Formats: sequence, C-alpha cells, structure tokens
Amino acid sequence: MVELLVTYMEALSPPPYAPLPKPIEDAEVRRAFPDRASYLDLYAAIGKPLQWDQRLRMPPADLETLLALPSSFVFVLMLQGKSVGMCEFNGVGNADVELMHFGLVPEAQGRRLGPFLLDWSLRRIWAEGAKRIWLHTDTNDHARAQSVYGRAGFAVFDRRLETFPD
Repeated sequence: MVELLVTYMEALSPPPYAPLPKPIEDAEVRRAFPDRASYLDLYAAIGKPLQWDQRLRMPPADLETLLALPSSFVFVLMLQGKSVGMCEFNGVGNADVELMHFGLVPEAQGRRLGPFLLDWSLRRIWAEGAKRIWLHTDTNDHARAQSVYGRAGFAVFDRRLETFPD
C-alpha cells in the first residue's frame, strides 16, 4: 500500500473569460466514443508516467459498461491525426459532474495544449447543465496539475492522506 496526499478541487461556475484559442493550428478536440482497447491505449500512454492504474485494473466488462453510459463523456485532443490527450467526465447530466481523468501524452506537454483541452472540455460540460464540476489530484500527478486546474476556475475544498494499492 502507498499513502498519497489527495487534493479535492471544485468549480462552481463556467470560466468568466473567452475560450482559449488553439495553441497549435491543427489541434482539435472532439467527443470520442472509444472502444475499450483504444481507450486503454490512450489512458496508458498518458497515465504511465503518473502511475494511473485504476482503469487498467477494472474488469473489461465494467469498463465497457462505464464507457457506454450516456453520463460518461470522453473528449480527445487530436494533433496531426493522433490522439494526444484526454478529458474524461462521469455523471454528465447531473448537477455534480466528476472530472475523472485529464492529461496529455508526454510528447504533447509544454505546448499549452493541456489548458486548451481542459477549457474546451469544461465548456461542453457546463453546457450540459452542470452546477459543480469536481476532481481529485494526488502527489503522483503532474507537478503543474493544480495550477492548471486553478487557472481553469477550480479551488481546493479538501486535502487528505489516502492509502492506495501499490
């Protein structure tokens, strides 16, 4: 078992600023309906350096069911025809929506693509009627994760030491 500091953040309203422009001309975000294999490929490419493993440990049928739910939204960032980032939400259509996973493959980082993907995706979720969007991040996540979330309108509402399987 490993103990991590988990930070819980929430946004209670859409961003008050104009949508962020594309940082790279051919960057494109779209809602995806991935099959389990393509989802896991992107999840692993993004999450391996961050030690993401939750979806890798899920029974295949459970993950397929989750991805098929109308309340699960996956937005994918495409760059030159390749999937390089993802924003996954659960509970869309409810007042409270959870941002489950957000990240970029390592080679896409540092080019302002993350804030663009996050801003684009959050605006779509607010348009679906969310009243609150929340997330959790931990000490394994990218060093700039909390500052990116803060600039997108999230504020910390709790911090806890939690134990996870190693």
